[in-house]
Amino acid sequence: MEEELLNLTATALRKAALNEEAKAYILSNPVLFNTLKKAANRYIGGETLEETIDKIKLQNKIGFKCSIEFMGENTLTENDATIAKDEFIKICQDIKHQGLNSTVSLDLSHIGLAVSHNLCLDNLNLICLEASKGDIEVIISAEGIERTEAVLKIYKDINKIHQNVAITLQAYLYRTKDDFDEVRKLNGRIRIVKGAFETPAGFSLPRGERLNQVYLEYIDRLLQTNHLCSIATHDKKIQEETKKLIQKHKVKSNNYEFESLFGIQNEQLLKLKDEGHPSKIYFVYGKEWYLYLCNRLAEYPLNVFYALRDIVE
Repeated sequence: MEEELLNLTATALRKAALNEEAKAYILSNPVLFNTLKKAANRYIGGETLEETIDKIKLQNKIGFKCSIEFMGENTLTENDATIAKDEFIKICQDIKHQGLNSTVSLDLSHIGLAVSHNLCLDNLNLICLEASKGDIEVIISAEGIERTEAVLKIYKDINKIHQNVAITLQAYLYRTKDDFDEVRKLNGRIRIVKGAFETPAGFSLPRGERLNQVYLEYIDRLLQTNHLCSIATHDKKIQEETKKLIQKHKVKSNNYEFESLFGIQNEQLLKLKDEGHPSKIYFVYGKEWYLYLCNRLAEYPLNVFYALRDIVE
């Protein structure tokens, strides 16, 4: 009964994350915005890049690599996509000029994918050009199933131009089996996540042991060929099994990294780092934290109680 209730809560939160009307209302209502932001603060770097960089410097000092993402998705105008592109270019410049150990992550729909393929590709090209000046990796995030094909098409196109681009694959999607075989032929890092978006029936595996097995199968195939990869999960069991695979395949430390989101079970990542494994903390910033907060709570619905505590304190 308890597990069923948690699953229902997670489903409700993921649906809430996709509610554009709710997001718009929260962003336009100062009282509601400031109230819920108290819960979001646990998981975000801040509203500004400057706030986030201060936190990244602290994490770099203790040996963590980081990644920075300016939050946003579903940009519907060329102007808004250009504004987002300019912000990502600024991120690249600040990483280089301040000597940060950090990559850049982004949603393609934030820089124009929902407007046109060419606009998105042009903006991504400019971001990658700026990133290359500081030897910075640009990581393309996963999006909903309705955009998966378009995201992969952009990745394949940009990979012909730049070598500093990585792609995220979602282990829970049935189609990833074929996508994996295609992108593994390219040089870019492959970041494996379980998958957090709601999908129609028949498109994805549910959370559970089978998904964990599939996730580890992808990681195993990457590690045994020394393909650049990111193990992006908070699942302690998967982390432990991956450690065994790293030892089994004698994987070089510069070919893989463990990754966790800021504010979520970072003590596990600290242990991995202290054991000598390359470890990265993923930071997001900005005002578009509504979807991000809903998805973080959906991953572990009991975090709702932390959110309530953060709001009232």
